Amino acid sequence: MHSANTNLILSLTGVNMAWEKRRVLTDVNLDVHRNDFLAITGPNGGGKSTLIKIILKLLKPSAGSVAYYDSKGREVDKLHIGYLPQKNMIDSRFPITVREVVASGLLGLWGGKLKNDHALVEETIATIELESHADAPIEELSGGQLQRALLGRAIISKPELLVLDEPLSYLDKHFEQRTYELLDKLRHDTTILLVSHEMITIASMATRHLIVDHSLHECCAHHHFVRTDCE
Repeated sequence: MHSANTNLILSLTGVNMAWEKRRVLTDVNLDVHRNDFLAITGPNGGGKSTLIKIILKLLKPSAGSVAYYDSKGREVDKLHIGYLPQKNMIDSRFPITVREVVASGLLGLWGGKLKNDHALVEETIATIELESHADAPIEELSGGQLQRALLGRAIISKPELLVLDEPLSYLDKHFEQRTYELLDKLRHDTTILLVSHEMITIASMATRHLIVDHSLHECCAHHHFVRTDCE
C-alpha cells in the first residue's frame, strides 16, 4: 500500500510497547513524509523517548511494525539517520574528544572515508561554535557544550532523517537561537523529528505537531502543550 507513495520515509503501524505490565505506548500509527518537520511533545513518562527509540529501531515494539522507505517508495532496511539522544544517555567520562565525537557521525557512510571528511569535520565544529574546544575531552565540557558536540555528530553527514530528543536542553540563550537558525536551514532538505518541551519557537517552524501520552495524537491547534488544546 505504501510502496506507491514515493514521499513516504517511514511508517509505524499498530505499535504497542509495554514493560512487564506497564503500558508505555498503545496502538501508535504514524506516516512520516519526506521534508516533514514533526514537533513532538507530551508529559514526562508519556512515552516520547520510547517512541523515538522504536522509530530508530533501537527498541523492538511489543507489537506492530516500523518500516523505512527510500526515495522511490521501496521498503528498505536502513535510512541515513542523524540522531541526537538525550544527554543523560551519554557517558561523559568516555575518553573521546569533541573532534572525535563530531567525526563519528560519518562512520559507516558512503562505504568509507570521504576525501574531504577532515574539512567537513572542521566546518561542523565551527557551525556548533566549539573550535576552541575541538581537542578537549568531553569530560571537560559543560552540559551545553556536550549537547552542541552531539548536535554536530547528528548533522555532519547531512542525513535524510534527523531525530533530535530534547536538543535544547542545557543550551544557553545564544546557542538556543543558533539551533533554531540551523533547524530553519535544515528543514528544507531534511525530514526532522524533534522532541521538546520548548514549543514556542519550534511550533512556528514545524509542519506537524504530535502529542505523545501513551498514545499518539496529531494536534492542529495554534499552540501545542496539552492534548485538550487540540480537540
